[in-house]
Amino acid sequence: MRQLINFKLRITFSVLAIVLLATQNAFAQFDVEKWSLADEPLLGFVAIPTGSFPMGSNPLIDPMAFENERWSQSRRQGIVDVPLFYISRYETTVAQFREFANATQRNVSASSLEGEANYPVTNVTWTDAVAYARWLDQQLRMASDLPSQLRRFLDEGGRVTLASEAEWEKAAKGEEGRIYPWGNQADKSKANYSSDGVVPVGSFDCPDCSFGLADMSGNVWEWTRSPYQEYPFDETNDRDDLASDALWVMRGGSYSDEANNIRASVRGAADPGARRPFIGFRVVITKQ
Repeated sequence: MRQLINFKLRITFSVLAIVLLATQNAFAQFDVEKWSLADEPLLGFVAIPTGSFPMGSNPLIDPMAFENERWSQSRRQGIVDVPLFYISRYETTVAQFREFANATQRNVSASSLEGEANYPVTNVTWTDAVAYARWLDQQLRMASDLPSQLRRFLDEGGRVTLASEAEWEKAAKGEEGRIYPWGNQADKSKANYSSDGVVPVGSFDCPDCSFGLADMSGNVWEWTRSPYQEYPFDETNDRDDLASDALWVMRGGSYSDEANNIRASVRGAADPGARRPFIGFRVVITKQ
C-alpha cells in the first residue's frame, strides 16, 4: 500500500512539475526588462508589408456578412492600399499595462490590473489604450538597445498607436482577404470564442493565421484608432465632422462571441469611456 501511495504521489508531483514548466514557458515569451513585451527580436512587433487588400465583405463569399461591412451601395468591397506598418503579435497583456500604470500613476480601473500577467488586459477605455500607446512610444524612443529596424522606422516618422480599421483588417485577413485569419471556415482550435472567459495571449497555435499573429479572432475585442463611420474607409477624414459622442471601432470579437462575430471584417463600436471584461487592445507602429 505504501508503495502504491508513493507511486501516486510521484505521478502527482510529475504532473505538477509539467504544469509549472508549461507556465514558466508561457511567461518566458515576455521580457520583464523590456516593458514585458514579447521576448522576440522585434519585441513582438510583426511587419505588415506595403500593399493592397479587399476591405469589407462580399456576401457571395461570406454569407454571414453584415450590412455595415458593405463598401458602398454599388460595391460590396473596396481595395485599400496600406503602407508598411508593424503590429504587435499579441494583445496587450495585464503585465504590460501594469508597467504603464505603475510608471505613470494613471487612474485606471483596478479590474484592469487584476489577473495573470500574460492574460489580455481588459476593462480598459479607449483613452486608456491611447495613453498606453503614447507611453510605450516614449519608452521605445528612449531605449538605448531598441532593435535597429524599429529605431529606423520611428526615426522616419513612425509612432506607437492603435491600428486604424484598415491596418487591423489587413493584418487579420491578409492580402487575399480571408474570412477568418486562418481561412474561410470557423475553427474552434484556432481561436478563443464561444467560451466562458479570456485565456493567456497566444494560447492557440495557428500557423495558418495571417502574418503569424495571435488572437486576431476572439479572446477580446480590440480598440482601434478609427471612429465609427460608414464605409468607404478613408483615414484622411477620420477627424472630420466628429460629434462629441463619437463611437470608436473595435475589431476581432471576443471569447463570448459566436463564429459570425469573430470574422476579420466584423465592425463593432463603443463609447470611448466604455470598460468591459471583453474589450482590450493591441498596438501598432505606423506612419499613418
